[in-house]
Amino acid sequence: MITGKFPNLRLRRSRKNDWSRRLIEENNLTSSDFILPIFLIEGKNKKQKISSMPGVYRYTLDKLSPFIEKAIRNKIPMIALFPYTNSRKKNELGTESLNEDNLVCKAIRLIKKKYKDQIGIMCDVALDPYTSHGHDGLLKSGYVLNDETIQMLINQSLVQAQMGCDVIAPSDMMDGRIGEIRKALDKNGLKMTQILSYAVKYASSYYGPFRDAVGSKRLLRGDKKNYQMDFRNSDEALREVALDIKEGADMVMVKPGLPYLDIIKSVKEKFKIPVMAYQVSGEYSLLENSVNKNLVHKDIILENLISFKRAGANAIISYYADRLNDIIK
Repeated sequence: MITGKFPNLRLRRSRKNDWSRRLIEENNLTSSDFILPIFLIEGKNKKQKISSMPGVYRYTLDKLSPFIEKAIRNKIPMIALFPYTNSRKKNELGTESLNEDNLVCKAIRLIKKKYKDQIGIMCDVALDPYTSHGHDGLLKSGYVLNDETIQMLINQSLVQAQMGCDVIAPSDMMDGRIGEIRKALDKNGLKMTQILSYAVKYASSYYGPFRDAVGSKRLLRGDKKNYQMDFRNSDEALREVALDIKEGADMVMVKPGLPYLDIIKSVKEKFKIPVMAYQVSGEYSLLENSVNKNLVHKDIILENLISFKRAGANAIISYYADRLNDIIK
């Protein structure tokens, strides 16, 4: 309902001065609104560029400390670990995901030993970084098997949680996996391990640079449309979230972010659950390349990030999270 009318009411009065604009601003960002993704690579003393993601790197474990310490100083609540798995360790079943000495597990142990609970650790639960076919589950005749994949995901979740992972994040989009993972965690004395479900993950063209970053893009056979969501659908997203909440999800993810602000808003309003948004690699690379080529002003980054908060996101996974001081000020 609109109260008052022009000329008695002039909305531009409150826009005249900077102090006044700040006084009535409805949404803002702090470091607590971010999750920092980190790409891992084997070896020593490497900080490796990712050509499709300017300003983003893969790190060997011995190069992680300065990056994590900066995140802690900047009061970022959580990091998310993603591995670039050597092709020799990939197979049809993705069994490297269950190896207690894989890149992610070694990183968890290292971070927990050095920093304890100064920062949270989130780990992706899916098989695509580990499979020779690039899919998130077990593949048969071009179709990703649901129930058989869930057993692998349960085992992967248990390994990560036992290593010290704080937040298990199934990103696979298999039906029923949240409930089965929750039961397995509880049964194994891991009741306090949180689950962040990628409840709404669309089959999107925005994921290309990420697949480069984890080394699955060239391996991918076909597409992921038989398990990730159709971008034409919104009601289906609410059904997915409702199911995952009933199965035990503590938080839910909407991925990608910017093209799905309507979904973030609907999920938040409907369920009142913590909602995370993923500003995915394609979103990041489009922005960063546009800024670097002076096609747009760098303030576009802040404008994009604020849109997630305005839609209702509690936090944002963003490759800009390590540069927040410059972006926010």
